[in-house]
Amino acid sequence: MKNRNKLKIFNDPIYGFITIPNELIFDLVQHSYFQRLRRITQMGLSYLVYPGAHHTRFHHALGCMHLMLKSIQNLRFKGVEISEEEEQGLLIAILLHDIGHGPFSHAMEEAIVNGVSHETISLLFMEHLNKEFNGSLTMAIEIFMKKYPRKFMNQLVSSQLDMDRADYLKRDSFYSGVAEGNINSERIITMLNVRNEELVVEEKGIYSVEKFLVGRRLMYWQAYLHKTSVVAEQLLIKVLKRAKQLIENGETLYASSGLHFFLYNHINIENFDTDVLEKFSRLDDTDIISAMKEWRYHSDFVLSNLCSMILDRHLLKIKYRKKPIDNKKLLHRIEEMQKEYNITKEEAAYFVFKGQVSNQAYDKNTQHINILTKSNKVLDVVKASDQLNLEALSKPVVKYYVCYPKHTLITN
Repeated sequence: MKNRNKLKIFNDPIYGFITIPNELIFDLVQHSYFQRLRRITQMGLSYLVYPGAHHTRFHHALGCMHLMLKSIQNLRFKGVEISEEEEQGLLIAILLHDIGHGPFSHAMEEAIVNGVSHETISLLFMEHLNKEFNGSLTMAIEIFMKKYPRKFMNQLVSSQLDMDRADYLKRDSFYSGVAEGNINSERIITMLNVRNEELVVEEKGIYSVEKFLVGRRLMYWQAYLHKTSVVAEQLLIKVLKRAKQLIENGETLYASSGLHFFLYNHINIENFDTDVLEKFSRLDDTDIISAMKEWRYHSDFVLSNLCSMILDRHLLKIKYRKKPIDNKKLLHRIEEMQKEYNITKEEAAYFVFKGQVSNQAYDKNTQHINILTKSNKVLDVVKASDQLNLEALSKPVVKYYVCYPKHTLITN
């Protein structure tokens, strides 16, 4: 039997050819935990707004690894010493940074498991893989947890100008068609440097950083926090919440074996053991879609309507406001729902609810994007920039929303 060629090449629509640099990376990509990412959409239900946004976490992870390799090559060219072991750690850390995402990504963090973030689950996956690969991921885990002594390496994986953001903004812009997010990630990477073991951007690249921050703000309002994306995600959360509630009341619901486990058990960080991790690795978007296709015909008024809304894209009406939603008006809509469909107040609240979203393109108080000036000074990008709007981008903008039916609901 011939040895398998593990130095594969992927043809990526964003960057062209992406090369798998070594056998360990190949084996991680081939692992079932990572292959699962092919079946999890990068932008959740945003394809209900932008039909092209069907790309996956798999695409994104490979793109991040590609950009990380380019960053390492650039920094070495500028005299920054990065060992082969450190290169491996950086590549693995960024490749696996999103491996803990559940179906439809962020929506499921509130519905499938209780208070366990995808970052925590990513770490659990990495620790499990580290045992399987005889400790080969030890440095990658240190970098992922921001505990590696060379700070710039941690920043390349997770910061306000990391390879994660450098890829997802450009990739999500491409697939959604929202041109405002099309940042020049290659230019930013070329301008990266290191001072005092911290990541900096050379002054020549400041305009690319400015466009990156503006692009991030616009992508959030036009794509990630688009009102249709927000209401679809909220409906999906409520679908799972209602399903769990019905099960607690003794109902039997169809679900795949993986989804069945999480619906019928209360999972939190205390009981998220190896067995639970293995069951989590079976979950992807198809589990949720197939369940909703069955649940839409369930006798429960709430569950059937919520599922039909998502599958047929007959979503709730959503309105954004600059001020908090008035509780009296909300209660009035809930009471109208109760009377019209002869349902309880609790059931009506699945269809009439409020919430808020926040967008902050740059948080200068927690992390900095540092600019290396020609005089060799290191300044925060807000101080170094002559663009007044960067100061505004560092302030959070909050919008409040209210959701309620705009179509007649199905009656059982």
